[in-house]
Amino acid sequence: MGSWLKGLPELLTAAETAAPADAVDVFGEDLRRRFGATDVSFLIVDLTGKAVARLSTGGAPGTGGEAERIPLLGSVYEQVIRTQRPYQEATGQGHRVITPVTNRGDAIGLLDVTLPSHPDETVVNAVAEAAHVLAYVVIANGRFTDLYTWGKRTRPPTLAAEIQYQLLPQSLSCEGAQFTLCGNLEPSEELSGDTFDYALERDTLHLSVTDPMGHDLAAALAATVLVNALRGARRARAGLAEQAHRADQALLDHGRGHATGQLLRIDLHTGRAQLVNAGHPWPLRLRDGTVEEIPCEVDQPFGLSVVAPHHYRVQDIDLRPGDRVLMVTDGMFEHHGEDVDLPALLRRTRTLHPRETVLTLASAVREAAGGVLEDDATVMCLDWHGPRETQRHVSSGADTGQASAGRTWWQPY
Repeated sequence: MGSWLKGLPELLTAAETAAPADAVDVFGEDLRRRFGATDVSFLIVDLTGKAVARLSTGGAPGTGGEAERIPLLGSVYEQVIRTQRPYQEATGQGHRVITPVTNRGDAIGLLDVTLPSHPDETVVNAVAEAAHVLAYVVIANGRFTDLYTWGKRTRPPTLAAEIQYQLLPQSLSCEGAQFTLCGNLEPSEELSGDTFDYALERDTLHLSVTDPMGHDLAAALAATVLVNALRGARRARAGLAEQAHRADQALLDHGRGHATGQLLRIDLHTGRAQLVNAGHPWPLRLRDGTVEEIPCEVDQPFGLSVVAPHHYRVQDIDLRPGDRVLMVTDGMFEHHGEDVDLPALLRRTRTLHPRETVLTLASAVREAAGGVLEDDATVMCLDWHGPRETQRHVSSGADTGQASAGRTWWQPY
């Protein structure tokens, strides 16, 4: 382990020297050289969260190659992503070690390595450490190449979908000492412009969910105006009421109709939570096994202040350590509300990481709709650990004590 860390500066230099699309292969060569690995591959989680794509030197875009796509459900890859713990098993080719490639709760993918013999814990931990560093390399090089974006997509997006995807935060999940969060968007057949967003500052966590009217390109353009108005106001350090006002005015100024939305701001030092609701469904809160709506004053949707500016109300909401809060768009309820019991699902998934919870909820909605949604279904899940917390919570709550012949679940390094 120590010798691997000593070689880390050289490894990072080699990754930076390589072409952005080849940076992952630098890690593969390093593992082959250091540990005699006979096979190394990086698998990236696609946008649906239901499959991974195996990225290697052979299937790069532009060469006519296609990445191997593997469904996650029931696979060992799903187990590693869910538990965020290294996994190993004996195979006919050697000993396989699979480790999560994750950064601050964002499950980017997995590193799948085959070693010539059974490794000791030091080697397994070194592979896991390499996967951790690889997460940073993928994030950094994603600014310069489409390889990782291409790997995340099961099929080429429409123009509207391309715009909508670019409006989402670069990482759908985030973990901090005081919180864990994740969002998920299940797009309809005629995209409806749903978005979610968050930003973490030194003292404050910002979250938002928005839902413009319309479909396809019109909805995507409305979402573009709305999301960027909110981001611009937030980055200018405007308060919640001013952020809402600027979003309202932007839709009016550019003739993009109206949109519902919900803005939430949490002080990380005190736990004080404040909310603006612009015609949006009330959030849900899971506390001590009980799910209930968080009642709040509802102001008019953004983009309707034609005669005079609307003054959006900033209100305090009750947030306590251990709470799980769910922010959704109406697509999570419409057309199939009788078939999907969100409160029951929220209770059932209470021990799971928000990353797994939002995927479960969104999948249930799509299944209830027969696989064809009439409206985008968006969900954002926040676990509040409390202002006194000083270390990140990375456990998904899943049972990690499983073991079977030839297989071992390792504790985090």
